[in-house]
Amino acid sequence: MTGPTLRSAGIRNVQFGANVTVVEPVNIYDCAIGDATFVGPFVEIQRGVIIGKRCKIQSHAFICELVTIGDDCFISHGAKFINDPFAVGGPARGNRDLWRHTRIGNHVSIGTNATIMPITICDRVVVGAGSVVTRSINEPGIYAGNPARFLRPITEHS
Repeated sequence: MTGPTLRSAGIRNVQFGANVTVVEPVNIYDCAIGDATFVGPFVEIQRGVIIGKRCKIQSHAFICELVTIGDDCFISHGAKFINDPFAVGGPARGNRDLWRHTRIGNHVSIGTNATIMPITICDRVVVGAGSVVTRSINEPGIYAGNPARFLRPITEHS
């Protein structure tokens, strides 16, 4: 009998900008995190992810490969990003050619426990808690639901 294969979690091969704060434990590897970004505990950020400047990634968020997040974004507790849309009716099973990219613009807030499929979200969007974003969002505003739908524009306050 052979024992289990053990892999350690931690911080490995990360390109950090200036003044980044990370609260351990985390599993962050082979990615880039921009200046003045905060990463809370129990977060996983995978290979190739790019996170912009002045972002806040709250606890228990999962950011998988092929995700790019712009500047001044807020990713709330338990938000999850998906890169495998099950294009063949189930998991890609190691065939990364079936995975898709997710691009998040600047000034985007993603609510607690939201799920983001492989899509694009433009600048200045709020995604409500528990929402499932299944299609690209091309107009600034507030979106919520499953699937997420446009609710209203964002109003500017002085």
